[in-house]
Amino acid sequence: MKNVHISTEPVLSRRTFLTGVGVTLALPLLDAMLPSFSWARPPVAADKPRRMLSIITNMGIMPQFYFPKDAGRDYELSPYLENLKDFRQDMTVFSGVSHPDVDGGHHSDITWLTAAPHPGRGGFRNTISLDQFAAERIGNLTRFPSLPLLVGIEGKRSLSWTSSGVMISGEKKPSLVFQRLFVQGNARQVAVQVDRLREGRSILDAVAGRAKALESKVGVSDREKLDQYFTSVRELEQRLHKAEEWEQKPKASVAAKPPEDIDDPADLLGKSRLMYDMARLALQTDSTRIITVFIEEDHNPKVKLDGITQGHHSLTHHGNRPDVVGELRHIEEAQFGVLRELLAALKSTPEQGETLLDRTMVLYGTHLGNANAHSNNNLPVLIAGGGFKHGQHLAFKEKQDYPLPNLFVSMLQRLGLEVDRFASSTGTIRGLEMT
Repeated sequence: MKNVHISTEPVLSRRTFLTGVGVTLALPLLDAMLPSFSWARPPVAADKPRRMLSIITNMGIMPQFYFPKDAGRDYELSPYLENLKDFRQDMTVFSGVSHPDVDGGHHSDITWLTAAPHPGRGGFRNTISLDQFAAERIGNLTRFPSLPLLVGIEGKRSLSWTSSGVMISGEKKPSLVFQRLFVQGNARQVAVQVDRLREGRSILDAVAGRAKALESKVGVSDREKLDQYFTSVRELEQRLHKAEEWEQKPKASVAAKPPEDIDDPADLLGKSRLMYDMARLALQTDSTRIITVFIEEDHNPKVKLDGITQGHHSLTHHGNRPDVVGELRHIEEAQFGVLRELLAALKSTPEQGETLLDRTMVLYGTHLGNANAHSNNNLPVLIAGGGFKHGQHLAFKEKQDYPLPNLFVSMLQRLGLEVDRFASSTGTIRGLEMT
């Protein structure tokens, strides 16, 4: 009997790329790229618009001043929620929710909308965020599929992450947000942008054509993976085509004047107001239906408020000292005051017999259950507006860490998406019903 050589080399190199017009696209991991006898994990198999606005403050919210003592509809408003008393029937407050397996203290801010586990560990790779998951499915209905915004002094931070784990940087200058939303480019600028979009589509065409040569080199399982992969490429091409159509249409016009940017990094409240105004205008004009606002302050100086003597980050490590707790409470109550102004603006904006708040889910909260201890459990979270039966405090047992992504599933369904899972969810959130 002849000796039989069983190769342990892959049929295709993992470095195999599809190339076209000077651009390369890496292939997904295929069985043919793995050595023999190794195993690859199988793939995991309206008339009136609805909208979603997600806001995080990355310095936390002191739980003793946020969480109501009682559950249900007759709960007594906590000191922070007193700021939102006019919207009691327009909001639902949660306690006992968190992201399972998300730890790392401050590092977890980037996973607030992804629930990707262990963000503080080496080699961490983020997953798709709630807003981008929605944008992939309904973002083509508006000029801008989504709008990531940043209130802070850092150059590149965001809550928005693609399915490939790539961050979409938030825009931190309200003036540039206004320009992008409402200032129409001249004919030459529009033509340049259209050419760029067409070039992107031509690249996808060239790459897809070269992919045909691979089909004879791989097995049935790999062909299915390639089919899924190029289906996603074609979907991207369709989105590019839609974007080209939007470039040919005039942008929305508003009576509001372009905002003046605030350069003072200490003016947290003023910067938040400006960005909330941009978010409201974007939603009101239906320029986008999906917005994130990242309030990021890791290196900010003292917040511009009377009586504040230390930096915001330093105050969060208060050690329960009454004077330091008092300063931090002053800042956080002011932040809830600015949130109140946003909700009031949305509620005072009519839309087809309802209000903009009725049509917009406003998610507000933080990734820190207790910033003083860097805890990522029992997260302070609320949701306002958007077409839910509100007016209650949904209290889940703190130690059980009820999955916050269950709320995300409910939000996606409220957008009209047929979804029953997202990240670490186990279903929709218990106790929150649609109107």
